Amino acid sequence: MPILQDILYKVSIKSLVGNTNVDVNNIQIDSRLIKPGGCFVAIKGVLQDGNHYIDKAIENGATSVVCVELPAVLVEGITYVITTDAAVAAGIMAHAFYGEPSLHLKLVGVTGTNGKTTIATLLHKLFMALDSKSGLISTVNNQIGEEIIPATHTTPDVISLNALLKTMVDAGCKFAFMEVSSHAIHQQRIAGLQFTGAVFSNLTHDHLDYHKTFDAYLKVKKSFFDKISSEAFAISNMDDKNGAVMLQNTSADKFYYSLRSIADFKGRIIDNSLSGLQMLINEQDVHFRLIGEFNAYNLLAVYATAICLGEDKQEVLTVLSNLTGAEGRFDYMISPKENIIGIIDYAHTPDALLNILSTVKKLQKGGEQIITVVGCGGDRDKTKRKLMGNAAATFSSKVIFTSDNPRSEDPNLIIKEMAEGLDIMLQKKVLSIVDRREAIKTAVMLARPEDIILVAGKGHEKYQEIKGVKFPFDDNYILKEIFTELDK
Repeated sequence: MPILQDILYKVSIKSLVGNTNVDVNNIQIDSRLIKPGGCFVAIKGVLQDGNHYIDKAIENGATSVVCVELPAVLVEGITYVITTDAAVAAGIMAHAFYGEPSLHLKLVGVTGTNGKTTIATLLHKLFMALDSKSGLISTVNNQIGEEIIPATHTTPDVISLNALLKTMVDAGCKFAFMEVSSHAIHQQRIAGLQFTGAVFSNLTHDHLDYHKTFDAYLKVKKSFFDKISSEAFAISNMDDKNGAVMLQNTSADKFYYSLRSIADFKGRIIDNSLSGLQMLINEQDVHFRLIGEFNAYNLLAVYATAICLGEDKQEVLTVLSNLTGAEGRFDYMISPKENIIGIIDYAHTPDALLNILSTVKKLQKGGEQIITVVGCGGDRDKTKRKLMGNAAATFSSKVIFTSDNPRSEDPNLIIKEMAEGLDIMLQKKVLSIVDRREAIKTAVMLARPEDIILVAGKGHEKYQEIKGVKFPFDDNYILKEIFTELDK
């Protein structure tokens, strides 16, 4: 069992009251989870201020408290540690408490607006296929080897994250691949971790409800690369307008991948169809099962990462050529009788939707319609709604605006905001159907043989969140069910 002074190593301490030579048998940022002999770190979060729960933590058995200001009333026998930043302290302390797990495997973080899940998932699949046991921390799920652990956040809270990494180390994982969200960077959930590598996919319009401005969003992402070690590697997308900016101040070894520019890892698409991607990667001709230019970038990022981790080029390409992507990312099915193509994708940003629709358009052979079903999430970045609506209407033959996860908002108002600014010609393409199942069914009813239906926004999700309740809902299952009814 660690003692407090050991897990405080590297923490910036302003002052101290009490004894640090005490055992710590658990560390928490949630006072409700504290057990006797625990250390409570009082973080001021987005919704809650941990400083208001110090008394509750002590009541539940905390023997030490880490905070930024000394409470007005001190409890005898409790050790109080005053630090400059409680969130950073929580990361450093959690990492130490769990035996510094990121030092005992090679940890690679993947950040960017789109592509994080696919890149991290492909890396996990690749290294497992290369007989290197690895862990995965992603939006869809967390994995320790083949064991699946459901995910609740893109990046877990700082305590859960370090506990999960320790479990990976204990299970014999040599690598861990994790999505690193902008929220996690800003909230210091990755503080204390030592990354072997960092990967940047792209930066587009998202999360401005949280970061307020695009510049602030960019700076948060960039700070991830600014802080990684000089012994690490950093990989960036040269074709993204912010790709070079991301690595401006990093002390890590820099590498770039590209489809359009000179880069360390250069790709070129030869063919892109439902049968997959035919590509040249550093002049090596390879066929992949994944579809679309956006996946060409994802594959380049994965290839670059694997080479930076010391893997054999030929072996990596051989294994990669047989891999499928993450659940809910361009999943497709074809109705047997009508040959209607149905595509499910998580695209929930304007850029992601444009990428998917661009790929879908390339699948058209003649006069097939593209019918898009899409919504926008409630209690999230409202500024992207008009952009999402315009993208869907511009690049589809017909569009059905529907409910996504409205959360506390009225889905009718969300749909109204998506339709704002559409000109008369685009308005003629649009139907509004709040009930998502009915919207998908209507798209199938409108489709002719060989048409393409895109159901966007929710991808892998198995629920629809309405007024604080998560109702079972699976786009993939529902589309298959409707296709089955159609083919009877």
